[in-house]
Amino acid sequence: MVRLRRTMPVNPPAQDLTAILANIQRQLQEQQQEMTLIREQLAQQNQGPRVQEVPPPAQPVPPAVPPVQPIPPVAPQVPNIPPVAQPEVRQEIPRNAEVPVAPAEVQMQPQPVREDLLYERFRRMKAPEFEGPIDPIAADNWLIDMQVILDFMRLTEQEKVLCASFALKKDARHWWITVQMRRNVLNMSWRDFVDEFRAMYYNKEVLAAQQDELTSFTQGSMTVMEAVKKFEQLARLCPNLITSETEKVRLMMKMFRTDIARQVSAGNSPPVAVSDCIERALRAEYWINRDKEARAQFYKSKKEEKALAKTSQFRQSTEAKPQAQASNPNAQGLRQPGKNKRKGNFNNQGQQRNFPQKRNNQGNERNENSYPQCNKCGKKHPGVCRQGTNTCYVCGKEGH
Repeated sequence: MVRLRRTMPVNPPAQDLTAILANIQRQLQEQQQEMTLIREQLAQQNQGPRVQEVPPPAQPVPPAVPPVQPIPPVAPQVPNIPPVAQPEVRQEIPRNAEVPVAPAEVQMQPQPVREDLLYERFRRMKAPEFEGPIDPIAADNWLIDMQVILDFMRLTEQEKVLCASFALKKDARHWWITVQMRRNVLNMSWRDFVDEFRAMYYNKEVLAAQQDELTSFTQGSMTVMEAVKKFEQLARLCPNLITSETEKVRLMMKMFRTDIARQVSAGNSPPVAVSDCIERALRAEYWINRDKEARAQFYKSKKEEKALAKTSQFRQSTEAKPQAQASNPNAQGLRQPGKNKRKGNFNNQGQQRNFPQKRNNQGNERNENSYPQCNKCGKKHPGVCRQGTNTCYVCGKEGH
């Protein structure tokens, strides 16, 4: 506490004390006027709509002003009156006056506004619709997507059922009407809705068919990722068939094609986890496709070479025809009378064609017999024997 040091003279003049008293009286009158204005404002606010009656806050009573008495000039006591304690009243009263007004605006919300806001929020989420096909995979996918959306919106149990039933269309809408006829859906929980939905679209006959499809499912012409996606959908609906990670890997290996499964199970450490099995299958599929592309490219180039050779032979034969026609007058269409050119020359042409072919075959047999017998394969052929290697017997290259 700061103590005021008296710097006044012992015998102040009477004129200074009168001015100080007049100033104090003027300040007290101003404070009383401000208190009157504050009471009027509080009265006006209390007359408005209120949810509950709140007692008015206790008003601090200002200190009573003692009557002004003549002060002896020797020991004046007037300067010891603290005029600073009054401004605290002006700060506390307006803060306490605003307390009963705030809760009135929060609690006044009608119920129809809540339903409109719920519908608008659900519409903005673009939830998928369900039309009711007897397909457990489609029904399970819709139920999972709807569960994610409803959890994100942070709804109550009844609000979840209301939003999910709004997304049912066509046959599913008729099924929901039958559910409303036999039970009260206003107080239905989300767990009850899921049980009703599974009882309709996950019945025993459908699940038995899905189990048979899972045990007999094969990859076929699908890629590894397409087959794995289908396998996961079937496995999700048949949890009683897949009781462990090892059983799931076994069924997945049975699903793959033979060429892929052979490479996946190769090596000293077969796959134990599902992720390892899928990774090996993807790697095997990649190299098998690369091998097929290389073979297709090789056969395509060979086919183009043969076509190019035939084209060059055809060009050479067309260029040689004018010279042959100039040397042979019969080739220019000059027939001798009384002779049928096609009939008379047919046998000669056949004989001329057969003799060279026979001579060529005899020459090939003679050439094959002239090669030494190979000690590795037991056959007669030139060059190095390629039996047991991964090279082509025709071109000598690897990879096909």
